[in-house]
Amino acid sequence: QVPLVESGGGSVQPGGSLRLSCAASGYTYSSKFMGWFRQAPGEEREGVAAILTPGGTTYYADSVKGRFTVSQDNAKNTLYLQMSSLRPEDTAMYYCAAALLYGSALNPNGYRYWGQGTQVTVSS
Repeated sequence: QVPLVESGGGSVQPGGSLRLSCAASGYTYSSKFMGWFRQAPGEEREGVAAILTPGGTTYYADSVKGRFTVSQDNAKNTLYLQMSSLRPEDTAMYYCAAALLYGSALNPNGYRYWGQGTQVTVSS
């Protein structure tokens, strides 16, 4: 089991920014995907952004391209999601995931490890 602990969620007004963090203890990044996903009430979990190490190739859902940036700090074993120009429709529980076993980088079904989530609420 790889503990993944998200932080950084909160409430923000439309147009605002937040940075989510995901600390992964006991997990090495070599040749692995890590990703951010979100789930709104009554909705399915959807992929937001993912990153592959090594190389740093990133993947984004169309709905967040140009607004969100995924990155990682290998020395700190931490994954980040910088979110800008937030919209009410970005409101959801955000989860980080690690170790893609199958499928595409933004498909949540293929990830092995999951955090508990952090809530993001965008409202005026």
